[in-house]
Amino acid sequence: QVQLVESGGGLVQPGGSLRLSCVASRSIFSINAMGWYRQAPGKEREFVGLITSLGTTNYVDAVKERFTIARDNAKNTVYLQMNSLKPEDTALYYCNTFPAKTFWGQGTQVTVSS
Repeated sequence: QVQLVESGGGLVQPGGSLRLSCVASRSIFSINAMGWYRQAPGKEREFVGLITSLGTTNYVDAVKERFTIARDNAKNTVYLQMNSLKPEDTALYYCNTFPAKTFWGQGTQVTVSS
């Protein structure tokens, strides 16, 4: 199974931006869809958005118009660009296939606070 390593999280003020990266241990070219997920404190992990092998994206309503997913198959990397961040975006962010079929990585923490 592919192994995934997320990075790029941090502390940011409301309205700020972050770009998360997810590097896979092997080629993601043949993976139909890659997704981003998040888990806020005390809550279940939830789906955030996905990108297909054709570059089509889909997002949950809570992040539409603010988050953008991109993939670079040559670098085995998927990105999550997050703009206009809100305190409710605070969570541990993960990537995985969509639907999630491989082992979860350690995630990267995003904290939005003034």
